[in-house]
Amino acid sequence: ERRARGVRLQVQSAGKPQYRGTLHCFRSIVKQESVLGLYKGLGSPLMGLTFINALVFGVQGNTLRALGRDSPLNQFLAGAAAGAIQCVICCPMELAKTRLQLQDAGAARAYRGSLHCLAQTYRREGLRGVNRGMVATLLRETPSFGVYFLAYDVLTRALGCEPGDRLLVPKLLLAGGTAGIASWLSTYPVDVVKSRLQADGLRGAPRYRGILDCVRQSYQAEGWRVFTRGLASTLLRAFPVNAATFATVTVVLTYVRDEEARPEGEAVPAAPAAAASPPLAQPSSL
Repeated sequence: ERRARGVRLQVQSAGKPQYRGTLHCFRSIVKQESVLGLYKGLGSPLMGLTFINALVFGVQGNTLRALGRDSPLNQFLAGAAAGAIQCVICCPMELAKTRLQLQDAGAARAYRGSLHCLAQTYRREGLRGVNRGMVATLLRETPSFGVYFLAYDVLTRALGCEPGDRLLVPKLLLAGGTAGIASWLSTYPVDVVKSRLQADGLRGAPRYRGILDCVRQSYQAEGWRVFTRGLASTLLRAFPVNAATFATVTVVLTYVRDEEARPEGEAVPAAPAAAASPPLAQPSSL
C-alpha cells in the first residue's frame, strides 16, 4: 500500500495537486476508496514477485560465478545484469500496477485486474504499449540492482554475519533493509520519470514524447523536488520488504547447502561449542 501512495504522489498534477504528502494521501485514499484502495494493483506484483526474485537471485549468482572472482566490482556487475534481465517481466507488471492504482473507483473503473489491464492495453496500443517505460525501467533497475547486491555484500561482511552468531538474523535484516534503501536512493528520480511515462495519457491527452521530454517538462513545472516526490513512502516500504527478502534467502540457502553437503543418512552431529562454523552462504552464491 505504501507503493500505491508513492505512485499517486509521483504522477499528480503540479497545478492541481491532490495530495499534500504521504499521510494526507493515505487518509484520502481510505476516505474515498476504503482500505481496499490502498491495495489497488496488488495482484500485479504478487503475480510476478516469486518468479522475479528467483530470476534475480539466480542470474546474479550465475553471473558472479561466470566473472570468476567475488569482488565489489563483480558484485555490482552481477547485480546490474540481474536487474536488466528482470525488466522484461517487471516493466509490464509495473505498468498494470500503475494504471490500476490510478483508475477511478466504482463503476467508472476501466480495468478488472492486472491481466485485464494488460490485455486491454495490448488491444489498444500493441506490444509497444504493454512495454511502455521499458527504457526508463532499464535505466532504473540496472544500476539500482548493482547497488542492491553490492551494499548487501559489503554490509554482511562489515557486520560479521557468521553462522552460530546469536544476532545473525537481526544483522541480516539490517543489511537487507539498508541495501534496499540504498538501491532506491540510487535511482529514485528515474522511477518518478518511469511512473509518469506509464501513467501518461490515462487522464487526457499524452503529454510526454519520451524520457528527456518528461524530465524537462517535470523540472520546468515543479522544480527539482518533483524527482523526490513519494520518496518517503517508498523508503518506508523498502526497508522491511528487502530485509525479509535477503534474510530469508540467505538463511534458507545456508540450510540447504548444509543439507546437501551432509552424506545421505548421516545424523546431524552435535557441534562442539568451540568448533568453527561453516561460512555463511551468500545470495550471490546461488
